[in-house]
Amino acid sequence: MDTKFHLALPCKSIEETKTFYVETIGAEIGRSTENWLDINLFGNQLTFTQTGDFNFDFKNYKLDDYVLPSFHFGVIVSVDIWGKLYARLFQMDLEVTTEATFMQEKKGEHLSFFVLDPNGFMVEFKSFKNPSEIFES
Repeated sequence: MDTKFHLALPCKSIEETKTFYVETIGAEIGRSTENWLDINLFGNQLTFTQTGDFNFDFKNYKLDDYVLPSFHFGVIVSVDIWGKLYARLFQMDLEVTTEATFMQEKKGEHLSFFVLDPNGFMVEFKSFKNPSEIFES
């Protein structure tokens, strides 16, 4: 099944959010108004609605030897796109985690990194060694 996800999130500033996702990540703009914005994130729809300040309690969890944010979202991309994006974002003045390989030599092995967007959301980019294992247990 080839489907897309839709995720709606609050944001502090439409302009800062637009700049981050278009100029930094390389995503495209969809429909938008003065108060909300659709982002095409690798074929998936993110909708940001300007709400002003908001607060999330960022709890963490441990996977392998890494402490990760439990509140995050992301996309799964090819290893080529993943490498290019990581290299570009890591060179910028952004909060980007070091690349990591999770579930190494196990079913579901994947590369991952997180970047903090201007609203305080952690965005994860993954690339699976074997894409057929994305949902396998």
